[in-house]
Amino acid sequence: MGKPARWILHADMDAFYASVEQRDRPELRGKPVVVGGASDRGVVAAASYEARTFGIHSAMPSARARQLCPALIFLRGDMARYKAESKRIFAIFRDFSPKVEGLSLDEAFLDLTGTERALGVPRVVGEHLRERVRAEVGLAISVGIAPVKLVAKIASAAAKPDGLLLVEAAAVGAFLAPLPVRRLWGVGPVAEKKLLGRGYRTLGDLASAPAEKIETDLGERGLDLARLARGEDPREVESLRQAVSYSEENTFACDVSDREVLRGTILAHADTVARRLRRDAVCARTVVLRLRLGTKRSPGARGYPLVTRQRTLPVATDDGGTLAREARALLERLDPREPIRLVGVGATNLCEAGERDLFAAPPGESVSREDLNRALDAIQDRFGAKAVTRAEHGDTERAGLSLQVKRGE
Repeated sequence: MGKPARWILHADMDAFYASVEQRDRPELRGKPVVVGGASDRGVVAAASYEARTFGIHSAMPSARARQLCPALIFLRGDMARYKAESKRIFAIFRDFSPKVEGLSLDEAFLDLTGTERALGVPRVVGEHLRERVRAEVGLAISVGIAPVKLVAKIASAAAKPDGLLLVEAAAVGAFLAPLPVRRLWGVGPVAEKKLLGRGYRTLGDLASAPAEKIETDLGERGLDLARLARGEDPREVESLRQAVSYSEENTFACDVSDREVLRGTILAHADTVARRLRRDAVCARTVVLRLRLGTKRSPGARGYPLVTRQRTLPVATDDGGTLAREARALLERLDPREPIRLVGVGATNLCEAGERDLFAAPPGESVSREDLNRALDAIQDRFGAKAVTRAEHGDTERAGLSLQVKRGE
C-alpha cells in the first residue's frame, strides 16, 4: 500500500477581532468597524467586511483608514477576550488533527494526511470544521485545502469570506500560474520590485523560466522561489516548533522622551517575557533591548532607525526583575538623545530551567524569588494578567494590537 495522499488545511478566521466585536455587540453589526490604534500612528489590526468595502485592510495606517471612511468606528480592542476565543477555536482544530501549527491567534495549518478513514475526505473535513466553529464560537472561518502549505494558505485567502476552496494536486500548477509574484512567501516590496524588474510578473513566469536564467537574474534565492511557484513546498506542519527567543514590544501612540516612562515600560515587558519563559520551563542567558527612534531618516515604514543592544548574563534567568535590570542598564548605556517610538525587551540564548544553577544567583536575585514568581503566576492564571502588577509598570498607550502567537501565553 502506498503512502496516503498529502493534504494540508489552512484555516483563517474572517476579520477576527472585528467579528468578535460585532458578534458580542449587536449595535455594531452591518457597520464599518476597525479594531486597532486610533491615533495618527495607529495601525488597523482588523477591519470588518463593511469597512473593507472602502478599501480598508489590516496593517493600514489608521489615519488613512479614517480618510477612506470618515464614519469608521474605531475600537481599542480587548486582547484577553480575543485570546480566549482563539483558545476555543484551536481546541476545535485539534479535534480534526494532532498536528496543528498556529501562525497567529486566528489562523493555523492542520495536517489531514492519513485522516480520511477516520474523518472523511478533505473537503468534508473542511466543511465540518467550519460548521463547528460557526456553531460553537459564532464566527465565520475560511478554509483552503491543498497538497502543500503555500497553496493551502493562498486558497483560504481566495475562499474569503466564509468559504472553502480545495486545490487538487493535478490543479496546483494552473492555480498558481496566473497569480502575481507578491503572493509568494518571503516576497515583500523590495523583492517584488526586483522580480518585476527582471520580467517575472506571475508565478507562471517564475515556474517556467530556465533555472540558468533564474540563477543569473536572482541567484540561489530565485531558484527557491521558482520551486515554490511550481508548488514544490516540502515544509511540514510543525505543531511544536521550538522557540529560539521570546520578546515583547510596542509602538507608543506618541513618542516618549520621559526616561521613567521608558523604564516602567521596560519592566512591564520584562515581566511579560519572564512569565512566558516560566510557562515553557526555560530560562534565558541573553537580554535584548530594542529601541526605534522617533526621528525618520528615510522614506517608508522602516525609515525610523532601529537600535538593538544585548547583554549575556553569567547565570540564565526567568525572573522579570533581572531581565528589566539588565535592559534598563542597556538603556542607560545607550542614553538616547531623541524621543523613542518603540521599545522592546527580548530574551534569547535559551536553556531548560533545570539547567540553571540556582545557587549562583546574580546580585539582587535569590532563590526565594522563585517562590514569589510562582505565587504571582498562580494569581494571574486565575484572575488575569492585570490582577497584580508592579507599581513601576508603564501604562503608556500603545499605537495598536498584534495578532501574533506568543510562546508561553
